[in-house]
Amino acid sequence: MSILIIAVFILGYLAIALEHNIKIDKAASALITGMVCWALYVFTIDGHGHEITHIIEHGVEGISYKTGLVHHLFDIGSILFFLMGAMTIVELVDAHEGFAVITNRIKTKNAVKLLWIICTLTFFLSAILDNLTTTIVMISLLRKLIKEKEMRWLFVGMVVVSANAGGAWSPIGDVTTTMLWIKGQLPDVPHMITHLIIPSLFAMIAPLTVLSFTMKGKQLERPMKSEGPEHYINPTSQNERILVLILGVLGLLFVPVFKTVTHLPPFMGMMLSLGVLWTVTEIIHRAKNKEDKHELSVIGVLQKIDVASVLFFLGILLAVSALQEYGHLNTLAGALDEKIGNIYAINVVIGFLSSIVDNVPLVAAAQGMYPIQPTGDFATNGHFWEFLAYCAGVGGSSLIIGSAAGVAAMGLEKIDFGWYLKKISWLAVIGYLVGAAVYYVMYA
Repeated sequence: MSILIIAVFILGYLAIALEHNIKIDKAASALITGMVCWALYVFTIDGHGHEITHIIEHGVEGISYKTGLVHHLFDIGSILFFLMGAMTIVELVDAHEGFAVITNRIKTKNAVKLLWIICTLTFFLSAILDNLTTTIVMISLLRKLIKEKEMRWLFVGMVVVSANAGGAWSPIGDVTTTMLWIKGQLPDVPHMITHLIIPSLFAMIAPLTVLSFTMKGKQLERPMKSEGPEHYINPTSQNERILVLILGVLGLLFVPVFKTVTHLPPFMGMMLSLGVLWTVTEIIHRAKNKEDKHELSVIGVLQKIDVASVLFFLGILLAVSALQEYGHLNTLAGALDEKIGNIYAINVVIGFLSSIVDNVPLVAAAQGMYPIQPTGDFATNGHFWEFLAYCAGVGGSSLIIGSAAGVAAMGLEKIDFGWYLKKISWLAVIGYLVGAAVYYVMYA
């Protein structure tokens, strides 16, 4: 039965990685994988070595797996509520065209200059918002700035690299960093930022420097500006856009402060920020008619939230937690220590693996494999966890399917997997290894 659980997990992983080939949404595969893994665990062992016959004879009351499941559900629920709150705030700002306040100020047509502007903006926006949302926003901007498809793809590829690098050093910029922050491996936010921002910055600067030579002198042609009727639906004033943008950004930045002061789970700070922004938008739009108000309200925005992504995280995190309860992750940790040993090499391998499969379950697996120690590299804010945040976040850029930002770019721009592999992957790998080397030199 132990082998069967692993087989189910591997099959689920393959279904997720081959989502576009088998044409089954990864959320469905993740949910099936998570639930089946826990069902197999329950019908195999109760946590004390008792087989299923013991469960049938004595019932499930008091069996230890229930305690483990409740513990995992609290951690997973905290992450999911946090993500839902963050996505709602960002969607609300976007509905008010708040991001246009920033993007409309970009005027240059020089390819190299625009590339540095876009990537730098992406790097810091993804730290404030998240890498997925920032990628979506920047793709929308690039469609207004670059006419040629392949040139736009090149910019979008670098947006993916920059968004993943920018999200790695922020507790709200990447799901994997959020997981490490919420579950206690990296609780000290200022410490996390100061240690990871420089390696992450080099992960973006290295490929940008290469492209600066290959694209030198190129000028960009902008598409003809066109606005459909939908552009005029639910208009917002300039003051409303600025107000909602400022409140949204401040609300997101407030979350780590709330956690530090109250020691409550971060999702509560996120929900508080959402409640405040919800109240303010209700007040400023209260005089508008129902049709105009709906698309600018949280009620309307909630219909745009990517619930499938939330369910995907639920399924895959439950699957990983089942392996953790069974003890497979401890076995894997021992194998990595025996075969590789060096914590930096282990994390670099995890980073490359995250480009093949999703980085969320990889980080969840690492959290299960390596318990927090009182001192050393595996202690809270230890070098292993810091480097894991960097590697899992930045390493996923090596392939377009290796991160949520990459998958979003692939879907929105219809970028070919092979094209990304040929044009962007080698640049992403250069940036990843340069940033990793910088961290190693600074802290090893």
